[in-house]
Amino acid sequence: MSVSNVINKFDNVGKFFEEKFQNISSSAVGWVAIVLLHSAFVPTILSVQMGIADRMPTVDIVLFVWVGLLLNYIQSIINRNILNIVTHGVGFFIQAVLLALVLFK
Repeated sequence: MSVSNVINKFDNVGKFFEEKFQNISSSAVGWVAIVLLHSAFVPTILSVQMGIADRMPTVDIVLFVWVGLLLNYIQSIINRNILNIVTHGVGFFIQAVLLALVLFK
């Protein structure tokens, strides 16, 4: 494979992303990121609750994710972004309920 073929393939990939993702806003991508971060520990918490696993995620990982989400939540409050405020609030509530179910089982 020559260098020009590789460059052409990268150009085709770039054109694909330009065509397919030109209508997606940065707010939509940010919202999806928030939902994914909030749901990152749900499988682990549910597996601990059901007895499939016996180990919770390490505290440092959980703290980094929660502090990052908290800072993003504060940013949403400052910017008055209602969608992110509601999403963070629901996410924090669901995580707290799941964690309480595991701790007070």
